[in-house]
Amino acid sequence: MLPIRTDITPHRVPYTNYALIAVNIVIFLITYVGGEQNLRGWASGFMLTPAYPFLWQFITYAFLHGSVMHILGNMYFLYIFGNNVNDRLGNLGYLCFYLAGAIFSAIGHILVASLHGGGIATPVLGASGAIAAVTGAYLVLFPQSLITIIYWFFFIGTMEVPAIFLIIFKMIFIDNIINRGVQNVAYDAHLAGYAFGILSIMLFLIVKIIPGDQFDLWAMIARWNRRREYRSAVSETGEPFPVRLSRKIKIKDVTSETQQKAEDASAAIKRQIYNLISQGNLASAAQLYVDSQNILIGALPKQAMLDIANQLMSAGQWQTAADAYEKFLSLYGNYEHTEQVQLMLGIIYSRYIIDKEKAIGYLKKAAARLSDDGQKKMCQAEIARLES
Repeated sequence: MLPIRTDITPHRVPYTNYALIAVNIVIFLITYVGGEQNLRGWASGFMLTPAYPFLWQFITYAFLHGSVMHILGNMYFLYIFGNNVNDRLGNLGYLCFYLAGAIFSAIGHILVASLHGGGIATPVLGASGAIAAVTGAYLVLFPQSLITIIYWFFFIGTMEVPAIFLIIFKMIFIDNIINRGVQNVAYDAHLAGYAFGILSIMLFLIVKIIPGDQFDLWAMIARWNRRREYRSAVSETGEPFPVRLSRKIKIKDVTSETQQKAEDASAAIKRQIYNLISQGNLASAAQLYVDSQNILIGALPKQAMLDIANQLMSAGQWQTAADAYEKFLSLYGNYEHTEQVQLMLGIIYSRYIIDKEKAIGYLKKAAARLSDDGQKKMCQAEIARLES
């Protein structure tokens, strides 16, 4: 199974990734000889020697390749997965990440080789460890993206596979854990690279060094955890929206029978919405929310409200999505990613509902707070188009 393209494209030109590909190819042309001795004599000292490595070798080894297929395969995968990672990390950040991936994959290879006692004397070369780190980063940043693969067995065809399944099961588990039969392949360097890429980018998302979005792996884990908490709350108490009273009830606070029935009906609808979200059925939860506007009393929890607004947006229900986002902002104005909601509203009013005044208002608010350069440029371009 060979990946041939992804369904997302960078917002910016990935200059660093193109430069890394070019540098690798140029160095290959300078150092490669072919035949039994693949590298020129002077280049051999830049390979990684696990038994007694020199500091510079932790980087230089990643720019050397032992054959034409070696360089072509590595650069192909770097092109497929590196462009979008470069876009998210920025040019300098991506360069630092790539070099760190090479270093950590080399460290992983040396540690495992030392423990097993094998391969410690065999020099290592190739960018595959660094590329594994880039692929691990792609897994974290774009787990739900679709990758088109070409497959061949008794026949040849193409199909789309979610990145999370292709990378975890095929590229990591099958290619580097189960099928380790090819000689002179640094499988442990690959695994160390994947581990570095996944863990470091997850950490960057958690501490907000990299701005996250609703499609990355950390957001997926957060949604799974919310569903787990929803199910736990419902199973333990039967009431996912418990009422907390801040003062004693006085006689005059006792509601009328009609009001009590209305509140009970609203609570029942909220429980249904809550249960649907806990089951991962956002489409039904969003539709129930839309159908029950005249029944619901009070607000849904913050994340439930945002999940429903996002679902309405993805379903193309522009006006109801805009209403839900605006209600979210009115209820939870201190939300830490308010600018993302404002950006969504700006796009909806600009491209779908066609309300220039509202679109410009939301886009300007978003542009003032956005930290992602690509989103900020898109926002400013949209404002310029509306004001022209």
